[in-house]
Amino acid sequence: MTTVLIKQATIQDQNSSFHNQTVDIKIENGTITEMAKNIAIPEGATVVEKENLHVSPGWFDTSVSLGEPGYEDRETIAHGLQVAAKSGFTAIALQPNTTPVIDNQAQVKFVLERAKEQATSLFPIGALTKNSEGQDLAELFDMKNAGAIAFGDYNKAIQDANIQKIALQYVQDFDGLVISYCQDNSLKGKGIVNEGITSTRLGLKGIPTLAEELHIARNLFLLEYTGGKLHIPTISTQKSIALIKEAKAKGLQVTCSVTVHHLVLNEEVLTGFDSRYKVAPPLRDEATRKALIAAVLDNTIDCITSDHNPLDIEHKKLEFDMAKDGTIGLESAFGTLLTVLPLEVVLEKLTAGKKIFGLPKQAIEINTTAELTFFTPTGESTFTKENIVSKSKNSAFLGQKVKGKAYGIYNNGKLAI
Repeated sequence: MTTVLIKQATIQDQNSSFHNQTVDIKIENGTITEMAKNIAIPEGATVVEKENLHVSPGWFDTSVSLGEPGYEDRETIAHGLQVAAKSGFTAIALQPNTTPVIDNQAQVKFVLERAKEQATSLFPIGALTKNSEGQDLAELFDMKNAGAIAFGDYNKAIQDANIQKIALQYVQDFDGLVISYCQDNSLKGKGIVNEGITSTRLGLKGIPTLAEELHIARNLFLLEYTGGKLHIPTISTQKSIALIKEAKAKGLQVTCSVTVHHLVLNEEVLTGFDSRYKVAPPLRDEATRKALIAAVLDNTIDCITSDHNPLDIEHKKLEFDMAKDGTIGLESAFGTLLTVLPLEVVLEKLTAGKKIFGLPKQAIEINTTAELTFFTPTGESTFTKENIVSKSKNSAFLGQKVKGKAYGIYNNGKLAI
């Protein structure tokens, strides 16, 4: 029997009878067997003691890219899951942007096999279309049976409305979830940053907010026509918020996420032409950043993602217009979010994705399976390269102030701290 004793932990779980209480937690073979003010240390137990230790239900990141298979130099599955564990995430949804693309059951089974024996659980997102090319639907039902939890082409919008319509209709037979990144490519053109005063001042081609909004409006019309469930990831404009709010009021089954970097950063950081800040969708103006925070607070935005995307230096340290879009974000997610949102909101939005993707979320109670995140909400520091555990170092958060710290996790019967 493996026993772990967590000493003097403040429980942060609104659904737990121990919420806001400071207790010891005894875990035996992956199950919480005792919670009390002071538990004697069992012989041979592993003891967890940390400064100002807090415990919440395990965090889930709804959008993580790793690399394997095909881009192991950027990140492997095994190491990427260790990064997630150290960053406080007990589960991640893996994007299908690999080589080959995760668009069939064999690829789903491959990544699940590579994720075995890790503390952080991996849940694959299958590509919506073959090779994520937007032309023909991939083997959705087969991938669902193999373990895929949703279907979407990472950062690629379906331009063909009929493909989008058929996908929403088809997945209803097995209660599937369609993920639709929204961007009208004809409106985006060759744009690389948010269209506005800053893009004009810097001489960089702009992407109008309309490119996102027009596609969201189209997809919501299709959802109203077909029924089904739609998740719109990484929204980034004020009109997008309004459109989704209106759709929810109609009773449509639509959810959405926002990235950490869109809540923490705005387009002013582009002044130095640093390609670490080149992301998709692009960083917007300060008014939009504040509007996104307000939409998180009023629950129009359902969850927050790091949109972790490791890239090698050859594709990132280039002239701004040549660099690839993307930033890593697992390690910096919790600390940077605490600088702009209250603790209870951060915790709720880092776990809300489980309901969207149909995963169980258990309260921290006696006789439940332990899926826990350890952290402290206090203390201030600056995020530096020393804080990056990922193989790739393309972080947009270097030099950012952070608050609190993730200590690690307990999940799948394993302690990672």
